[in-house]
Amino acid sequence: MTVEDPEIDLLTEAFLRQPARYTSHQVAAMAGVPVYRARRYWRALGFANVADEAVVFTDADVEALRTLVNLVGDGCYDEEHMLLVTRALGRATAALAESQAELGAETLDQAGVPLSARPTAWRARADRVVPSLEQLLVYTWRRQLASAAGRIVDQEVGTVRLAVGFADMVGFTRMSRQIPEKELAGLVERFEGRSADVVTSSGGRVVKTLGDSVLFVADSAAVAAEIALRLIQVHAPDRAMPDLRVGLALGPVISRMGDVFGTTVNLASRLTSLAPAGGVLADPELAGGLVGSAAFALTPAEPMTAKGLGELRPSLLRRAGRP
Repeated sequence: MTVEDPEIDLLTEAFLRQPARYTSHQVAAMAGVPVYRARRYWRALGFANVADEAVVFTDADVEALRTLVNLVGDGCYDEEHMLLVTRALGRATAALAESQAELGAETLDQAGVPLSARPTAWRARADRVVPSLEQLLVYTWRRQLASAAGRIVDQEVGTVRLAVGFADMVGFTRMSRQIPEKELAGLVERFEGRSADVVTSSGGRVVKTLGDSVLFVADSAAVAAEIALRLIQVHAPDRAMPDLRVGLALGPVISRMGDVFGTTVNLASRLTSLAPAGGVLADPELAGGLVGSAAFALTPAEPMTAKGLGELRPSLLRRAGRP
């Protein structure tokens, strides 16, 4: 504990569910590793180095470090893959924790809890919500892991063939300077929430959202096309929402640690920037995957030149029977 901020110490203990007992050197010694190796894992998880004499670690930190060391020692992972695992865990849980903390603060604010009473209210909230959220986190992770393993169990490691889509809001940067921050936050939340619903319910997967844009993948051209058109359709009735534009491409994709890379991803991104407001541009490969489909219609667009990608000959995508 630190003498300087006892309220924060009490709050930290409320969320960790254990008191701080050890320094970094003590934790490393109990786990049977040199402290430099322990710090590599902690940094990979997103935790900063602390002073040698700082007593900030708990029994859970010891067990976590032992678990990491044992996974390497048992041959489940080599050291570099273990660091990749910890980095992925750190990134995902940091974003999750930040969003939950913000929502918790909003809840206390809406309840009229004054700032002077926030630490006590936070500790009471931790007692109520942490066990439940912990249970939901493990449940969701297991479900997601089962789904991901089922998708890639018979694929070559690294490169897969996928349809990639980018959707973004036209003129978002300019608009973000013209509306209040609270209104902007609500707009982004609606965009991300609706977009995720559309992508997952249509059979695709959200790779990431970036405030004004969403990157998604699908296993087929038809699924990606359906997602693209539904995204525009679902967001259009919201008068506060800028027009969307979508770019689609089909081809080899490097899939790594939950993200996707490669020329196909770059092509989808570039087509998005070239697409008209409220429109969808598809590259020839994805357009070819829709040939014969009664659900979609394609109109050749004017050839375009993109830096690093050369001349593009995309097609405008729409639903069959609609102008």
